Amino acid sequence: MLAGRGRKNLTGPYVLTFSCADAVGIVAAVTGLLAERDGFILDSQQYADLDSGRFFMRVEFRGAGPRFPADFAGVQAAFAPIVERFAMDARISDRAAKPRFVIAVSQGSHCLNDLLHRWSTGNLAIDIVAVVSNHEHQRRLSEWHGVPFHHFPVSDANRAEQEARILDLMARSGADYLVLARYMQVLSSDLSAKLAGRCINIHHSFLPGFKGAKPYHRAHERGVKLIGATAHFVTSDLDEGPIIEQAVERVDHRDSVDDLIRIGRDVEAQVLARAVRWVAEQRVLIDGRKTVVFR
Repeated sequence: MLAGRGRKNLTGPYVLTFSCADAVGIVAAVTGLLAERDGFILDSQQYADLDSGRFFMRVEFRGAGPRFPADFAGVQAAFAPIVERFAMDARISDRAAKPRFVIAVSQGSHCLNDLLHRWSTGNLAIDIVAVVSNHEHQRRLSEWHGVPFHHFPVSDANRAEQEARILDLMARSGADYLVLARYMQVLSSDLSAKLAGRCINIHHSFLPGFKGAKPYHRAHERGVKLIGATAHFVTSDLDEGPIIEQAVERVDHRDSVDDLIRIGRDVEAQVLARAVRWVAEQRVLIDGRKTVVFR
């Protein structure tokens, strides 16, 4: 399926990403079409998964002559025969149309604050259209950045209703993605399925060793030497969705619990920001239980 929100743009840049069954001639078909239509390739990456037999590709391009389609719809139409020929799971987007994000947060501010700062300073090419939380703690931070804040309290009794409000908010704001920026609630299997490939989570990388409360305290008691963070797509399997990005930092016996928490929060913010950036730039393709990331 070809999807995208575009505007009339004679030059682009545009991005085509796709996966399909591996076959001879895929790259030639894509690059040949661009050459025939006066398209200029800015960046191209591909990967063949020999285990699954799937082929993945990302091409960023722009118009460079009179034969290039005059608008976004024309670009989509030009690629439609190739998409059909190779049965591609494909997406074309206009880089000028920034993807829209809703950020969910609980009480911790480090990941939310980092994303809002990067976005407000022009260093993260997305539109943050709303912040949603089951607590009021981050209202002031969100509204200071000019982002609407929505307080949706949640309990076992109203979880289905609360999740429906999140989906409604995403629909009304035209959001493409939901980011769980230390949102300390487990999404239902139903919501996870509805947001498949569109919901990003971040957590510390102690899992599955130190589940539950106070993981840094228990890691400190065990003398852990590496701490880190994992960003992944959300699925119905808790914290086991396709991994987008990870990072680690070395620690030792001199680091207190507070040191571990501080270092861990820094790593979480950096890893989540990279994951959001790569997803926004269409650099992440899901390959079964893992991802292909064209950095």
